[in-house]
Amino acid sequence: MTWLLLLLSLVVLACLLALGTWQVQRLYWKEALIAQIEERINADPVDLESMERIYAESGDVEYRPLQVEGAFRHTGERHYFATWKGQSGYFVHTPLKLDDGRFIFVNRGFVPFDRKDAEARAEGQVVGGVRVAGLARNGIEKKPSFIVPENDEAKNIFYWKDLKAMATTAGLPEASRVLPFYMDADDSPNPGGLPVGGVTRIDLPNSHLQYAITWYGLAVALCGVLFVWWRRNRRRS
Repeated sequence: MTWLLLLLSLVVLACLLALGTWQVQRLYWKEALIAQIEERINADPVDLESMERIYAESGDVEYRPLQVEGAFRHTGERHYFATWKGQSGYFVHTPLKLDDGRFIFVNRGFVPFDRKDAEARAEGQVVGGVRVAGLARNGIEKKPSFIVPENDEAKNIFYWKDLKAMATTAGLPEASRVLPFYMDADDSPNPGGLPVGGVTRIDLPNSHLQYAITWYGLAVALCGVLFVWWRRNRRRS
């Protein structure tokens, strides 16, 4: 019984040390990711041609500053269910027609529930050529989690950003080409105040150091218990 207890304690100790080491590795990864994002969002904006080249080479344009020019096709706007500053509503993703005839979806920003219909915010439906600045975002290939609801395409309510579904339901001309990434517009005000731009969320909690300390601390505590147990058994013998 004594040897079995010791063996189980050593197994638990190995698990605690492994978990602590894993959290240290995650800490280094998270710090590198945060540094990368900071570097990207503070870089100078690039044009669409440069962004497409980056995407072709790496498949990753997340949080890279971008500027595009074109004309919004407001009849094709798609609505992504979202919460912004404590208020529920939608992020308005509108296809922007580029000079070469292709489209890129632009997350123009937030509108509350009662302003979902474009008629309720007609002033913000900018007509004609525009220049949009913001951050490029990677497209999503599949639903991120089983707990995320299915997109309700019939009601134009999206719970995850399926760009292919957005494109096929936006009423774009047949055979239109839509870029495989989208962009979040910056906080430049829109006429009438809606949509509210600049809604990019960059929130990467970094608690891995605390977790590592917890696991290593438990390992040290277990070592202390084993040492006391060993001392007592040695005195008895």
